[in-house]
Amino acid sequence: MPVALDREFRMGDGAECCVLCAETRLKAVAENGGAWYITGTVFFSSKKETSSPRQPGQFGAYYLHELINSGGMADIWLATDHKDQTYALRRLHDDLQSDGIAKKRFVQGCEVLSKIHNHEGVVGYYEHGKIDGSLYLLMEYVEGWNLKLMYSSHDEVLLNNVGNIVIDMAIGLEHVHESGFMHLDFKPENVLVTRSANVKIADFDLAQPIPKTPKKLAKNPGTPAYMAPEQLLREGVDQRADIFAFGVSIYELLTNYKPFPGDTAGDILARQKDRSGFITPRQHNPDLPPALEKVVLKCLQQDPDKRYLFMTVLLHELKTALYV
Repeated sequence: MPVALDREFRMGDGAECCVLCAETRLKAVAENGGAWYITGTVFFSSKKETSSPRQPGQFGAYYLHELINSGGMADIWLATDHKDQTYALRRLHDDLQSDGIAKKRFVQGCEVLSKIHNHEGVVGYYEHGKIDGSLYLLMEYVEGWNLKLMYSSHDEVLLNNVGNIVIDMAIGLEHVHESGFMHLDFKPENVLVTRSANVKIADFDLAQPIPKTPKKLAKNPGTPAYMAPEQLLREGVDQRADIFAFGVSIYELLTNYKPFPGDTAGDILARQKDRSGFITPRQHNPDLPPALEKVVLKCLQQDPDKRYLFMTVLLHELKTALYV
């Protein structure tokens, strides 16, 4: 049965968007010098320009129909093959095709996904490679939204299934860890949810093998709002950084607020270290079960040794808290 929590989702403060009916499809158009695109059924404006082609057309053995998402590294197209099989094709931007770091991350993400995708909680993988000099990844096409867009638009699927979605996020991340990898960019934008409330974790560009002991990373990319203190401090990390990010994500999902708001990485780190002004989830949303709040707070511990060590333990306590 769906696990719903009795609460009201407030409109988020993120990108301006409007929700379209599920059948509506919009082709990429230009307006005011910015690129318009859709993610699922949510229409966005982005002023960032890239050199990747934004016109439908043939791309090797695939036909690109519609641009369904565009990010800092790549575009994602709705694509078909000669059998009319539907895919999501992710293509590295042209202006990054000669960028060694971007290429390495893109290929690394493809290789990680190829090793872990055989699970219902991870977006499906078909192939990756290069066509006409362009790196690409062919993935399962997921008819749905990313989680951030769902809660910022009061989506009924989320409202009616929030408990199940939280549990399925944990199951998916548990699989990633049990496969030997840490995601290192876990956040609502990288969680896809279908209209039937199925969860798929995506975007493994920053993923790394889980080390035997916490390891300092040569680079420190990521999204500061979801990064653990040890990441922001450039200290050694392991899978517990993902557990912190999971805690931030479900805190935000259950309250519509970030636990450690800030405009810069320094601001966020300062709030993570000084908890004097910290607002607990139940202060935002008194309808949350106390046991669920306890799970969230343990994920958000500043000291990684005080967090859950394994997603399996977290998942067990999460199910207990939600009476599943």
